[in-house]
Order: sequence, then C-alpha cells, then structure tokens
Amino acid sequence: MHGEYKPPGGKLVAADVEVADGRLGRVQVSGDFFLEPGDALDRVNAALTGIPVAADTSVITTRVNAALGSDALLAEITAGAVAVAVRRALDRATGWRDHDWRLVREEPQDPALHMALDEVLAREVAAARRPPTLRIWEWSAPAVVIGSFQSLRNEVDTAEASRLGITVVRRISGGGAMFIEPANTITYSLYAPESLVAGMSYAESYAYLDDWVIGALTEDLGVAAWYQPLNDIASAQGKIGGAAQKRLAGGAVLHHVTMAYDIDTATMTRVLRIGREKLPGKGIGSAVKRVDPLRRQTRLPRAEIIDTLADHFRRRYGLTPDAITGGELRAARELARAKFSSSEWTARVP
Repeated sequence: MHGEYKPPGGKLVAADVEVADGRLGRVQVSGDFFLEPGDALDRVNAALTGIPVAADTSVITTRVNAALGSDALLAEITAGAVAVAVRRALDRATGWRDHDWRLVREEPQDPALHMALDEVLAREVAAARRPPTLRIWEWSAPAVVIGSFQSLRNEVDTAEASRLGITVVRRISGGGAMFIEPANTITYSLYAPESLVAGMSYAESYAYLDDWVIGALTEDLGVAAWYQPLNDIASAQGKIGGAAQKRLAGGAVLHHVTMAYDIDTATMTRVLRIGREKLPGKGIGSAVKRVDPLRRQTRLPRAEIIDTLADHFRRRYGLTPDAITGGELRAARELARAKFSSSEWTARVP
C-alpha cells in the first residue's frame, strides 16, 4: 500500500507499507525532505515495522520521534507528516490526480438553492454518480449564511436583514456566519470522496484542501497568503476567506470556501451582530476578524481572479468543464423548497 502527504509549505513524504497478521510487516518512508544523519531513515522504518495497523497518527508520530532521537535533523516535514503518510497508505487514500475532476460554473442561483446544491452534489459524489467536482458559485441575491450549529438570533439581526432585502439561510456545515454580496464575494465548493482526506485529522484536511488556493493566490495573483488554522485564508493585511467542511455518511467530503473580493462593512455590521453584545442562548458566536478584500490586494476584476483560481486548479490536478444535470437540479430545487427555505431549518438553533 502506498500513501503520500505534502503538508502545506512542506515537502512530500511517501510511505510504502506491507501488512502481515494485522501489523506493519515492512515500511519504507521516502520523499524530498531533508534528514540527517544518514541512518535516521532506517531507524524510522525499523521503528514502524510491527506496529498494529489500527495505530492512529499519534501512536505513529511517537514512534517516529523516538526513532529519530535527539541527534536527528528533520527539515521541511515533521514526524506527524510521516505518520499521516503511513496512515494514508493503510487507509488506501487517494490523491488529487487519481480523480477526474469536473468544473461547474452555472448562472447565478438564489441562496437557498446554493445550500441545496451543496448537499445534493456531495451526495452524488458519495454515491459515485458524479465525479469529484469543483463548483464556483454565482449569487443572485445578497445573503447571510450561518453555520449549522450557530444561534440565529445571536448572529443575525433578522429584522434589519429583512428591511435590506437580505436572505438568511443556514448551511449544513459548521463554522461562522458569512455576509454575501453577489459582486463582492468569491465562493466555491469541493465535492470529493472521503478517500482524498483519508488518514488526516480535520485540521490537516482543511489545510490540504485549501493548499491549491494558497498556491493560486501566492504564485499567480501575488498575494502573500497563508493557511491559518483552523479554517482561515489569511494575509498580513487581514483575513481573506474562510472554509467550512461537512463529512457525509455516504463517504464524501464537502469543503467550501468564501473569500471577500470587496465588502460593504456598513451593511455587514447592520445585519451581523459583530461587535454587539451577544444575546444569551444556544449556539456558537462568531469571532470578530478583520477582513482585507482581494480587490484591494490584487487590483484585478473579480472574474479574472476566479479564472486564475480555476486555471491553477487545472494545472495542478486536471479539470474538465461540466454542468449540473437535470436530475441534480430538480433534487436541489425540491430540497431548497422543503428544507433550506423553511423556518424550521433556518431557526433550528433559535
């Protein structure tokens, strides 16, 4: 079994593993990292041989650190990265290039339909009826999107949102509230089989799935951006965007990101309870974070930034133009009507 892992900003580490009687019978770690002294890699391979196949990354990391000892110098990866590569081999993880990625760019959709499309397309990928897909959203109306577990009244001034014609919807993933304006927001979703992030913790999977975006921003758009745990894309000038993720029981991962191209802070602070006293009640409050939009940092049109992101993904992993099928759209419209437009769902955490 073969597993690979490239931590954000680090070097590739690979693990080739054989299994016998429920234990690792042979382990060969390799990669383009730096390691001294010369026998340190042999010590790591020997230390991992014989451990149970059920060992988690913490157990594997401890073994690697013990094998390295105090005299070893490991550069541009960590013992934890080695553990992830081994775990990905054992879990039969897939890589980006193992999949036929599709690109969906449709006409503007209303907020409830976007929420429904996320659920429907993730289910289709889980059922292997759709290849792994990158969907770039276009919004037909302004919106506030709250996380699955947030308190509606703690996060949103619903009366003010109604007066301003801003739709409030709840997504199926966790995380914080997003203020959406159609021309000022860049939003995309990844729908992938869970094998793509097999062997990774949630935190590691966030960084792994956002790495191509960091590459596009830094290499192609000249923005000094980085991944900031748990789920932010940041720069020295402030937050650029935030990610959220949902694992579906059928075996797919939904990972979506919203980045600020521009932002109307006056309207945002009227509808989001940022900087206000939080109301008592259920739910998780959003942290107040400074946002620095891509328009100011790149001085490029929004469409050009989106094209650059898609082109970068295509160069890295391959990307074939595609479209939402009639069946997917019908299912999403019904789900938008029955679930995502309903007060029962939107206010499920009051």
